[in-house]
Amino acid sequence: MWYKNIRLVDENQDFIGDICFENGSIIELGPQICNDPDAVDFNGQNLILVPAFTDLHAHFRDPGFTYKEDLHSGSRAALKGGFTAVNLMPNTKPVCSSMEIVHDVHSRAQEIGLITVNQTLSMTKNLQGIDFEHLKTLKKGEVIFVTDDGKGVNDDEVMKEIFSICKEKDVAIMCHAEDAKFSKIDMRIAENNMTFRDIRLFKEIGGHLHFCHVSTKEAIDAIREAQKEGHHVTCEVTPHHLFATGEEVQYYRVNPPFRDAADIDALIKALQDGVASAIATDHAPHTLEEKEAGAPGMIGLELAFPLCYTKLVKNNHLSLSQLVQKMSTNPSQLMKLNKGCLKPGFDADFAIFNLDTEFTVFEDFFESKSVNSPFIGQKLYGKIVKTVRKGVEFNWK
Repeated sequence: MWYKNIRLVDENQDFIGDICFENGSIIELGPQICNDPDAVDFNGQNLILVPAFTDLHAHFRDPGFTYKEDLHSGSRAALKGGFTAVNLMPNTKPVCSSMEIVHDVHSRAQEIGLITVNQTLSMTKNLQGIDFEHLKTLKKGEVIFVTDDGKGVNDDEVMKEIFSICKEKDVAIMCHAEDAKFSKIDMRIAENNMTFRDIRLFKEIGGHLHFCHVSTKEAIDAIREAQKEGHHVTCEVTPHHLFATGEEVQYYRVNPPFRDAADIDALIKALQDGVASAIATDHAPHTLEEKEAGAPGMIGLELAFPLCYTKLVKNNHLSLSQLVQKMSTNPSQLMKLNKGCLKPGFDADFAIFNLDTEFTVFEDFFESKSVNSPFIGQKLYGKIVKTVRKGVEFNWK
């Protein structure tokens, strides 16, 4: 199948041209190379085609909390946002503390067949921060990431042992940096303390440490210094922490919380200089009742690109190619996927957007079961038109 006369953008290229894909893979691309009379012609539509995105951090609530999201609805939400691969957190019911549960999620996701799903394994059994015996039986390469996302592991000795095991097993650790001693006192101190502690312990052992949803300028500075010293420390930032301050959305609770303008500036600088290698959504569906009761979190998949394009590209903080790198190329590499580039042999996973027309976010925009977002009513640019996953098209209004 051919698409022609469309702007093709990835990490390394930005041109108007044609792209051919077949059997789920890209065959060739270039300017004015298509002679197929049956090609889909995008001439005059002013659209862009980018490699579909990979989300390093999402919650599909499956198993156990499927009244607010499940593998099917979460996959649809991902596609609506231009994502064809997601990395799911283990805070389900039961907690993903065994490979049996991990394999079950993978099996059901493959049966649904809409997107690529990677299920993470918890660092400690049932996220209790104590028992990590299940990590010792892992085979090398059996999982990509372990995490206790939603909580930090507060015991230093436990965390050191986990670092050692994961280095031996070649498993990356995704850290939710939150020191529980300060969670109800000062969430900035809570994030910073855990970030500093984990970096200090990690320097003694090594491996790969990845920080989730970094939100403070102090945490960014600590990660930058660790990278300068040659340690394999990576991090992600979220669209919502980039887009709005706590003052602008005072009523809306997320974890970590919305921060200050100076923190947003630090996050943007981290994206610009490569300290933050990825943008991840922390897609966290909740019911209206749960939000009214104070549950932290918001859905993020469907609006990730519009928020980032409007904030970062429209304001000349990043180029479109740099944004694609942070949302597609780098996270795909971290998840060891054959995605994220417009090159022959890569998966034919694309997202097509209209960049020129402003749109208003309404509740009926979402494919998620939940609509917990502080950005309903927001005017944005970068509305999705089509998602392609291994050559299969999904069209959006």
